[in-house]
Amino acid sequence: MNVQQVIDAVISDSCGTFRLEKTGDVLVSGSPDTEVTGIVTTFMATVDVIYQAVACGANMIITHEPTFYTGIDELDWLQDDPVYQAKRKLLEDHQIAVWRYHDYMHMAKTDRIYDGLIKELSWEDNLLEKHPPHTYQIAEVTLTELSGFFKDKLGMNVLQIVGDLEMKCSRVGILVGGGSLGLGREQMPMELMRNKDLDVIVCGEIVEWTLCAYVNDARMLGLRKAMIVVGHERSEEWGMKFMAEWLKPLVHGLPVTFVDAKEPFLYL
Repeated sequence: MNVQQVIDAVISDSCGTFRLEKTGDVLVSGSPDTEVTGIVTTFMATVDVIYQAVACGANMIITHEPTFYTGIDELDWLQDDPVYQAKRKLLEDHQIAVWRYHDYMHMAKTDRIYDGLIKELSWEDNLLEKHPPHTYQIAEVTLTELSGFFKDKLGMNVLQIVGDLEMKCSRVGILVGGGSLGLGREQMPMELMRNKDLDVIVCGEIVEWTLCAYVNDARMLGLRKAMIVVGHERSEEWGMKFMAEWLKPLVHGLPVTFVDAKEPFLYL
């Protein structure tokens, strides 16, 4: 299979014959005619991920997020940038094709980023509603215990938390990636928490004057509300891990490897 055939197979499996007129799901590097020797799936095609793709013999990376620092991989402003030039050279030297799979992934029959996260959490039987944003009913635990669960499941050392650590939690909402910013409506996360009577929302990105402030005020008023911030990458990486499983039969025996892009942060 060549790169374009892999792309077509993934989009068709996700959304049938539907195609977006405008999308960020573009081939960022490489040629559509290149014969694929192996595929890496990952949250982001970082330099380390590229090196790992080379090491495992893959010449195609399917990334969920942009490669070149803006939402639609705009390149005009980067032509003289040394970081861009070095990363571009690395891709070209190893003849790596990079395709972004974002819009069609979230628009699939079920949102495949959420599918992967649910699988990682083993919360399939706790799901209250099929379509994002997802809400769950779990056995009652304290906020401290729930935070420990997410640290363990998502391989994290540090979480940001707002709320009373001893409060009891049983109704949990999850907004992956930028979903916790409201998807164009800043009030959406607060409405979700209120309308679904949630104790906790687990977030990707945050803005401190929206849900963070709402939950913090609720805590100060003695109301049972909390939030756990895991970050964009930790909330979405698992969809790309899951993709490595369902992609294999679509690409007729080509090797498919998941590479964890990992959190970008150090904590002191």
